[in-house]
Amino acid sequence: MSGMYHRPVLIAIMAVGVRLVLIDQPFVDHWSWRQSDVAAIARNYFQGGFHFARPQIDWAGDQPGYVGTEFPILPFIAALLYKLFAIHQWIGRIQGVILFAISLPFFFWLVRKRFGEIAALWALFFYSFAPLGIMASRCFMPDMPSLALSIIGLYLFERWIEDENCKTAFIASALCISLSILIKATTAIIGVPLAFLAFQRFRGSVFQRYSLWAFAGIALLPSALWYWHAYEISQQFYPHHFFGAGGIKIMSIAWYWKIARQIPMSTLTPAVFLLGCAGAVVSFSSSRAAPFQWWLVAMVLFIVIVGYGNRHPWYALPFVPIFAVFAGIACDFVAKRISNRAVARAFTIACVVTVIAPAALYCRKLYEPTAGPMREAGLVLQQIAPLGATLVAADNGDPTIFYYAERKGWHFTEHGGIFYGEPRDSRQGVMDLERLRKSGATLLVFSSDTEWWLDYYRELGQYVSDNAELVRSTSRFKIYKFKPVSG
Repeated sequence: MSGMYHRPVLIAIMAVGVRLVLIDQPFVDHWSWRQSDVAAIARNYFQGGFHFARPQIDWAGDQPGYVGTEFPILPFIAALLYKLFAIHQWIGRIQGVILFAISLPFFFWLVRKRFGEIAALWALFFYSFAPLGIMASRCFMPDMPSLALSIIGLYLFERWIEDENCKTAFIASALCISLSILIKATTAIIGVPLAFLAFQRFRGSVFQRYSLWAFAGIALLPSALWYWHAYEISQQFYPHHFFGAGGIKIMSIAWYWKIARQIPMSTLTPAVFLLGCAGAVVSFSSSRAAPFQWWLVAMVLFIVIVGYGNRHPWYALPFVPIFAVFAGIACDFVAKRISNRAVARAFTIACVVTVIAPAALYCRKLYEPTAGPMREAGLVLQQIAPLGATLVAADNGDPTIFYYAERKGWHFTEHGGIFYGEPRDSRQGVMDLERLRKSGATLLVFSSDTEWWLDYYRELGQYVSDNAELVRSTSRFKIYKFKPVSG
């Protein structure tokens, strides 16, 4: 195992290299809908005048589509880069990779300071190759950038409370935490280990320290102002959508059981989960591990309280660094009790293989182009749909068609702009489609995932046949042009 002790740079290079694989992949993977939304905001900035405070999506029909979102610095930066390089998928994806890479030394130093070199190297390895972390850090989404900034902020905060004369660490930490919460509000959970560190260091005087109040102000006030503004935007403009709204909801036991099964598998891999549990037990009474223990408790409570929001797997992303730390502790515990070099080498190989192999399998599945038919339909629509045409897309709520078509429109079915699900019956489908047609929709598209509706809902299929002309049909999608509305 000694060969790994001084190789954090090698681990970092390998981790970044893995994330550069398919870095220019279109937004068609398993998280296509979330990325297409962010990418649409970036493109709308680029084409619509860089109005930072009014991010726009594409699925508000003939309305502008201003929505309440997280602080849209990532799509805005992408839009600025489009000016230099034109629109490319890698521009959106690379931002997460860069911030992940920047977080690596800070994560390593954070763990090494508390648990030593061996634990830090193993923790860095686990943090680098957990499948959810790989996927999230190469997606055009705010989750990994936000997590990376929170890790950097946590390390710098610990440096500051140990040396209050280090004003640079104080300011940098506060700004990193502030930006992390702006980019993703749920990252505010990082406040739990921060609060523990503050209480551990200052104890009863914590509320009398003006520096901590200043830190809280810098970290929280910008987020409070931005999210108030975002809420106001969502109230003023159709489709009156605020990203993440409705996520706070207690769900059924079966719901949480599904999440609990995902975490050891596609989030962490079984090896990291089991090692993390072992490390949590080994370090249970250690004050050095307490910040991560409280972070873990906060994440479990978050999963429970924001039950509905956790239908999205990326909400569990903070489990990756938390379990990486505890798994590193477990490996350090074992390493110090192995004196035989051959046994130590076998343990190292076993840990590496049992993480890398399942991570590769899970990531391969997540990378699959499940939204490929929607992209293909969108690219065809980009060519045949007149500028200003509005679409109706039977897309299961995935805006990939709109993004690649570079056209606005509505999901089908929808209510108030939000995807409403499969039609309850033919009557509901026909009524919804007729309403959208009268609202000005000119083209209708079904992907291979939804074209079965036309056969299953017979009256809906007949309505489409009577009121629209099939203009393009493949095994992957069908595009119809609505006939003019009579009268």
